[in-house]
Amino acid sequence: MEMYEILGKVGEGSYGTVMKCKHKETGHIVAIKIFYEKPEKSVNKIAMREIKFLKQFRHENLVNLIEVFRQKKKIHLVFEFIDHTILDELQHFSHGLDSRRLKRYLYQILRAVDYLHSNNVIHRDIKPENILVSQNGITKLCDFGFARTLAAPGDIYTDYVATRWYRAPELVLKDTTYGKPVDIWALGCMIIEMATGNPYLPSSSDLDLLHKIVTKVGNLTPHLQSIFIRSPVFSGMVLPEVQHPKSARKKYPKLNALLADMVHACLQMDPADRISSADLLQHEYFTRDGFVEKFLPELKSKLLQEAKLSFLSKFRDSNKEAEQTKDEKRTVNINKPQSGPIAVKETDKDKKTKEIKVKGIKMKVGKSEISEVKRSEEDVVSQWAANALNLPHENKSTNSDGAAPAVAGSDASGIKEDSPQTPSMTMPRIHPNCGNITANFIPHFLCPNSRLPEKAKKRRSPWPPVGQVGPNNRQEEGTITQASLDLKMASKNWIKH
Repeated sequence: MEMYEILGKVGEGSYGTVMKCKHKETGHIVAIKIFYEKPEKSVNKIAMREIKFLKQFRHENLVNLIEVFRQKKKIHLVFEFIDHTILDELQHFSHGLDSRRLKRYLYQILRAVDYLHSNNVIHRDIKPENILVSQNGITKLCDFGFARTLAAPGDIYTDYVATRWYRAPELVLKDTTYGKPVDIWALGCMIIEMATGNPYLPSSSDLDLLHKIVTKVGNLTPHLQSIFIRSPVFSGMVLPEVQHPKSARKKYPKLNALLADMVHACLQMDPADRISSADLLQHEYFTRDGFVEKFLPELKSKLLQEAKLSFLSKFRDSNKEAEQTKDEKRTVNINKPQSGPIAVKETDKDKKTKEIKVKGIKMKVGKSEISEVKRSEEDVVSQWAANALNLPHENKSTNSDGAAPAVAGSDASGIKEDSPQTPSMTMPRIHPNCGNITANFIPHFLCPNSRLPEKAKKRRSPWPPVGQVGPNNRQEEGTITQASLDLKMASKNWIKH
């Protein structure tokens, strides 16, 4: 933490604290999640799970993990900083989000969920508080402490996960054979909350939640009913039998027809009847009026803009020695007169010049040389960001192993000990097909320790550094100067005589 300046507390939960911090060298603002040091193994288990998934899976609509380190036995996760969530927006828009904002947010959230599901991962804690929103309106799913890979047939899951208000009925009844549909149920509850401004199933206990589910959504399936009867937790309890309208529009009167149909497809009592994330992306709510065709180019432009800003702020401004690399690309001739300051001239005298300062020495350098460096820098940044974008919602899986290689100085879990002397802004290896746009990529002209390209090597000046003259040159200059003075004195005496 010696590398970071703490600016304030963002949030606090049962497993840790999130702090807003600034990197002292680069000035980059980050969010650092500090897990509590507790004897319970659950804290470390949750931390390890989150690290595993964030290193393995990368997507434009997933939060970006920058680095992981351990200090004083506490695990620290460093994330990109995004200042507010969907929950914050709902507190501002008390009657729900406007239709335009709602559709844009939902489409991006579904892209993130579909990416996870296509990689056989379930999030298990989807809620407004876990959806970050950037200044440009880019949503990012966060908090992977409960995420896990789908189990093999016959395996069981943890029976107590997810925030209560967004739990599917199979989770409330502690059924251990659930899967992707639990995320779809949470999405349905969240869509209603985003559209109306009010949570759909607020509850104070599991029994209260189960009662509201039966009252508002539907009666338990035979399988869930059998679990309910055998459960000692609900022993002696009786749930009401309710007749629900079959029409989605009547069931959810506060929503427009297409949104109500999408919510109805999500909130099905039988998990097998719930719509998939891929089908949600193709729902008429998004495809009508050409929304996808119009929104994807806009989303691509915003992602490209954020990628450029993030890229340049992290590395271009932080690398103070980048000017040295630019100086080595300039072709100059250095002439040192007998007296006066050192003058530097271009080989091409036709080029316009302007004065710049390099290490306290004024130099004349051609504008074309500087513009060439700037153009090459901008071209590489633009090309990098454009190539990294993978906006069509075709889901691409990672490799079967998927895990990032261990970094030098890290333990087996991939967590490295804090090293204040070395700024850590690197990220784990990212599979090229994951559609990530926030991966670290440092061009040669922004990295002071990298090797120069061949073109720059050829253009490196053959002259010694400015202000340094070899002993031989200095001796020769003195000899020539003395000889010329003797010759002048001899000629004057000859003329007099």
